[in-house]
Order: sequence, then C-alpha cells, then structure tokens
Amino acid sequence: MASEKVDGFAFEHRHGKARVRLGRVWRSLSGGRHNFVEWTVGINLLSNCLAAYVRDDNSNIVATDSMKNTVYAKAKECTQQISMEEFAILLAKHFTSFYEQEGQPEVTTAIITIVEKPWERVYVDGQPHDHGFKLGSEAHTTEVIVEKSGALCVTSGIQGLALLKTTQSGFEKFVRDKYTALPDTQERMVATEVTASWKYPFESLSGIPLQPSYFTERYLDVKKVLVETFFGPSRGGVYSPSVQNTLYQMATTVLNRFPDISSIQLKMPNIHFLPVNISSKDNPAIVKFDNDVYLPTSEPHGSIEATLSRMRAKM
Repeated sequence: MASEKVDGFAFEHRHGKARVRLGRVWRSLSGGRHNFVEWTVGINLLSNCLAAYVRDDNSNIVATDSMKNTVYAKAKECTQQISMEEFAILLAKHFTSFYEQEGQPEVTTAIITIVEKPWERVYVDGQPHDHGFKLGSEAHTTEVIVEKSGALCVTSGIQGLALLKTTQSGFEKFVRDKYTALPDTQERMVATEVTASWKYPFESLSGIPLQPSYFTERYLDVKKVLVETFFGPSRGGVYSPSVQNTLYQMATTVLNRFPDISSIQLKMPNIHFLPVNISSKDNPAIVKFDNDVYLPTSEPHGSIEATLSRMRAKM
C-alpha cells in the first residue's frame, strides 16, 4: 500500500485490475506444434494518485481499463513463449517505467499476480498431440513485486495439489482432555490439498536468471519433490506420523534440494475420510469397518500450515 498522511490520518491506498483473463497460443514456425496457456492476471499499482481520493482530481490515476488492455498488448508482443513469472516481471517493469514523462503519474511499485489454468497436452496413441489439450488439476501461481528502483520479489506456487495415501499414516500420543473422542491409530487414510508458495532470492531485476525456461522448470521440479516426499518410494511408501511431520519433511526437502529457493510456505488441510460402521437393533454389523469403506468429507477439516526459511548469515 502507498502510505501518506492526510488531515492528521495515516492513509494507505492502491488500485488495479483484478481477474484479467488471458489465453495465448504460440505456433511453431517449423511445424504444427502449438503451445497454449490460460492466465488470470491481477494488477495493483502504488502511485501518487492521492488527489483522486481527497480532492476529486483524477489526473494522476492510471485507468484500470488501461491496465487490462496492457495485459493483452504485452501478450501480443511476446512472440516467443515465456513463463508466467517472466510475463509478470515484464508487466511490472512496464508499469513502473512507462509513466515517466512530465505530468504523468509516478508509479512507485507494481504488484502482479497470475494464476495459470492447468491445461495439459493430450497424448493420443502414446504420442503428444500437436494442438490438443485437456484440463488438469493443480494450478501454477506467481506474485511479482517490482519497485521503481529495480527492487524485486518473486514468489511462485501451487494451488489445489490433491494428494491421498490409503495407508502408511497414523496419529497417536496427542493431547487428551475431557473433549477428546479421537482414538490413537497407526493405520489411517491421509488426504490433503496442498497450497505451496516459495520465494526466490533475487532482490533486483539484474539478478533474474537468463535461461528462458528457468521458472517453469523450477516449478515442475518443486512439484515433483513435494509429491515424491509425501508418498515415499513406490514400493512400501513412507510412514507419516502426522500431517505436521509430513509437511516439515516436504519443506526441508525442497530447501535442501534447491539452493535458489529462500523460503517455502505449505498449507496442508487434513481432509478426513471417516470409517463407516453401520448397525441396527436386528443386525449389529450391517457394515463393519475393516480399513475398507469410508465416508469422504470436505469439512470440517484440519488446518495445518507452516513456513520454512533459510537463516540469513550475520555479517
């Protein structure tokens, strides 16, 4: 938020455009292969438009309709496929540098968020289709903050990564009080829908890696590590004593594997599959649970989240 003093009050403000939906196709010049993305873009600008709030003066406001149009114009200019992190950086750089002429508003900071709809290439007879796509599950996300000075903060993430194990999970020796009804167990189903976000250490525009596929490859790498750590080896898996412990193992594995990630936040709700037991006066075992029949639920659910960050070395 831009923070200013007005009439003895502290006043913070920002404005922008939300949910700008964009589809972009890149067509190969050498053949029939197409690449496609669908992004939902959000823009927020911190600028010197205080007069619009306090004096009815719109002369320093960048119209949000102009922001929307800029998204499509910049997408058109991207003749080569780029990652959504790169596109967010491109937009943020534009908004913090474009309005520099005399009489134009000063945009001090641009905050760009993008969520990518998970379209995946279709395979037909084991071969990738040139121009066919199907909708997947989890979404790739990013937030980029660029200041006029060139200071930079890039965060990438995942939304809706649904994971489930039918065994190799338990929960026991927890606090018991007069309201506790949950029994200890070393055998249960565990399911979650992971929301992850991780920050890169780049602090300026000059620090961004030059390789064009860097952000996309790192996203795929992190997702692979999160999934593999949750499940463990394909034969036998790995035991989870709690969602909390599994979350910590996933976070530490990411930071240990990727030195170019400075911190990671994980949100992992414990989505319950309840054992089904059904009885009646005449039949005490219509359904007797034997780790086989469950009632899937979505709420209420356990709420577990944590952030793991590298310790900065003291100078």
